[in-house]
Amino acid sequence: MPKPTSTNPPAAQAIEHLPTARLKPYANNARTHSKAQLRQIARSIERFGFTNPVLVSDDNEIIAGHGRVEAAKLIGRSEVPVLRLSHLSAAERRAYVIADNKLALEAGWDKALLASELQGLVDLGFEVELTGFSLAEIDLVIDTDADSKPVLCSNLTQKRSGERKFQGITSDIRKRPPRI
Repeated sequence: MPKPTSTNPPAAQAIEHLPTARLKPYANNARTHSKAQLRQIARSIERFGFTNPVLVSDDNEIIAGHGRVEAAKLIGRSEVPVLRLSHLSAAERRAYVIADNKLALEAGWDKALLASELQGLVDLGFEVELTGFSLAEIDLVIDTDADSKPVLCSNLTQKRSGERKFQGITSDIRKRPPRI
């Protein structure tokens, strides 16, 4: 079996659990995390679990997952799941630190599907802020999508918690006027 390299990565790697104290942040990591964002990540970890392992080098230097490690410390987790990227050279690790963050930023959203999914979570009473969107952003996504579609006339009430309820639905259909 050939040795894994950057052009021939290993087929499967084992996830380990390491103490956060043994992990070393990459000193030149250009990505930053605000305290508010670290709290968001921490809440996500508390709700969904640590579903995305931290990527590390063989000497436990963090390649990807700096924010997740800091969030884990914030909520008192002393260990985190890690995946070693032993097959990457030092130059490839440096490049991947940047690529891991930048490539995700380049993705877009299918706004209609996003609005539908967010509205579905709101309808279920799910704590939608755990998606990473603020309530204001969620309202904007849902309202912008609704502006482009025919809607039922209704008495829409919205509580501060983000819960939306339609009351007094009529069979009247109208198009919302465009926003100015």
